[in-house]
Amino acid sequence: MSTSDLHLYNTADRTVSKFVPLQPGKVGIYLCGATVQAPPHIGHIRSGVTFDILRRWLISSGYDVTFIRNVTDIDDKILHKAVHEEIPWWAVAMKYERAFSEAYAALNVIPPTYEPRATGHISQMIELMQILIDNGSAYAPGNGDVYLSVRSLKEYLTLSGQKLDDLQPAEDADLTYKKDPRDFALWKAAKPGDPSWPTPWGAGRPGWHLECSAMAHAYLGESFDIHGGGLDLVFPHHENEIAQSTAAGWGFSKIWMHNAWVTTSGEKMSKSLGNSLQVHELLKKVRGIELRWYLGSAHYRSMLEFSFEALEEASVNFRRIEGFLTRATEILDTEILPTLSAEFSIAMNDDLSVPAGLASISEEVRLGNTALASSDVKALALHAGRVRGALQILGCDPFDPVFATSAGASTEVIDGLISLALEQREAARARKDFATSDLIRDNIAGLGITLEDTPTGPRWSITNK
Repeated sequence: MSTSDLHLYNTADRTVSKFVPLQPGKVGIYLCGATVQAPPHIGHIRSGVTFDILRRWLISSGYDVTFIRNVTDIDDKILHKAVHEEIPWWAVAMKYERAFSEAYAALNVIPPTYEPRATGHISQMIELMQILIDNGSAYAPGNGDVYLSVRSLKEYLTLSGQKLDDLQPAEDADLTYKKDPRDFALWKAAKPGDPSWPTPWGAGRPGWHLECSAMAHAYLGESFDIHGGGLDLVFPHHENEIAQSTAAGWGFSKIWMHNAWVTTSGEKMSKSLGNSLQVHELLKKVRGIELRWYLGSAHYRSMLEFSFEALEEASVNFRRIEGFLTRATEILDTEILPTLSAEFSIAMNDDLSVPAGLASISEEVRLGNTALASSDVKALALHAGRVRGALQILGCDPFDPVFATSAGASTEVIDGLISLALEQREAARARKDFATSDLIRDNIAGLGITLEDTPTGPRWSITNK
């Protein structure tokens, strides 16, 4: 499938159009990462999975991808959490940055090419503010703050389609130093006890929006291909990134992509709603590969309504596919070489239409099972290869070493214990003690393990953690 067939939805113009990179064969992507002030929930991680699938598809299509995902490690929420947990703000940031890294790794999200932290790029932020002040787009009122003058911009709010005069300042906004209540802070003056950095306009710390403009420019240049993030970032964060960058004379992002939310009872997941589902808790119930499969199964622009029932159903469906590949490997007695079907490629080129891609995987599994039943080894290898190739793009290849080794030594212990139980069951069957054999089988099933008798011997798989 030609790389020129890829079409993507652009939030900026609300159309799906052919993707043409700024530089042939190269793609630059900037993804807004986490504000590291709490453990990650699946609403956070859906963004990571979505853009990891995009990245994998671009790489498989032959592109050299530079992928930047930032870390916001200084923020009001982080400072508040530091007080609550009675530890330094930087310790809070590091603690939860590690939690995010562990969650990404558990779900097989490829590490970014570079992962810059906000506090490591203060000099670039100061340089950007100087440009904006010099050209009249920003102003420093003298108290240590720096603001962007939004009325000086010709194309402000084009991403969200709002009107400037309809915007209302936040209820707790301090309007003392603003020329217009809608102006937003590039830099916040230091408060007693808070961390701060020196600037020509006074000590303080960066506003939330400034960091991404500065870091995207530092790693991807004045113009790059794709900027991603959650739908909730369109306004104000991404609007203000555009405002800062274009006011500096930069082209900034060509395409804006936004993944929709994970919802519970129709509402966006958030700690304030009390319905956050933390990744480390869900990984006690399902494997990382199954949670990733679930989070990546809906179209990225569609809301994903979470329920434990839907998660379990997705896990069961994935285990069926996994079981097919396991059986195919046993019959073929060799590694399954990944390929891609035309149907799966067409689906992915259509704005990452994963649901259509999943339908093509199901069809390949059906055809593969038919080949298994008829002992058609050639057809089996073809369909199994297409299934594995598609799963690699979705980051859910069960033969990926990330998943094969993620459980570490505990997997070897479990395997040994179950193998011992199976040997005892086989011995009971050999002496026609079927009551003991059935009891061992039932006890194994009670542990959440599926047992299947095959011509080559019993095979087991974990169905519930």
